[in-house]
Amino acid sequence: MAAELDGQIALVTGGSRGIGRAVALRLAAAGARVAVNYRSGSAQAEDVVREIDARGGKAIALGADVAEPEQAQTLVERTVTELGGLDILVNNAGIARDGLIFNLAEADWVEVMRTNFGGTFNCTKAAMAHFMGQRAGAIVNVSSVMGEAGWIGESNYAASKAAINAFTRCSALELARFGVRVNAALPGFTPTELVGGLLAKGGGRSIKQQIPVREFASPEQVAEVVAFLAGPGAAYMTGSLVRVDGGAGAALGLGRPKL
Repeated sequence: MAAELDGQIALVTGGSRGIGRAVALRLAAAGARVAVNYRSGSAQAEDVVREIDARGGKAIALGADVAEPEQAQTLVERTVTELGGLDILVNNAGIARDGLIFNLAEADWVEVMRTNFGGTFNCTKAAMAHFMGQRAGAIVNVSSVMGEAGWIGESNYAASKAAINAFTRCSALELARFGVRVNAALPGFTPTELVGGLLAKGGGRSIKQQIPVREFASPEQVAEVVAFLAGPGAAYMTGSLVRVDGGAGAALGLGRPKL
């Protein structure tokens, strides 16, 4: 078992399922003690904690709505108090409210922006004083390739992820002098509840055909990149946006020449 994060303490927001769950398990496997945050999935979060404990790790489940600044602050404080510190923050919590712009209600984009970007902003700000005080820390934001390119019906989600990308760069610049690194992982299509609607038609075959490797990412593959960005191997990386998309971002257009 890898142990590159022995002695480290990590907080993973939205850690009860999907990519967040995979990240929590991967960080724990690397030796970190993990706070698994959830908003409503307490039973799922406790399942993650039990799985980590069964593998010889240490984890706790902490409920909080990271879209609320006060709850984000309390979440960070509880992590520090109950696990003994904080070295890694993974801003993963996110929601989707898909729909064409013409049909979107104000609540559809406000809620997505408050949770996806707001949660990232709130938790980063809440953790900054601790990281700055110890002059060390790693923040990994789980963004999306949709923050860099468009997709029909995803305007609100894509805008929230583009905001995270810009915020990653700016916070990296502000925190660099304190020894704190800030990077982002940009998953492509990953079969989770969050993108279930996009992949429902035909098992997502038409989307898969547009990915050079002809496969979707698994949550575990994304978690590997997040763990790398959080660990010592990425010590000289900050302000980086790392795609995990099977080569989709390298393609020009949506079609293939018939050669």
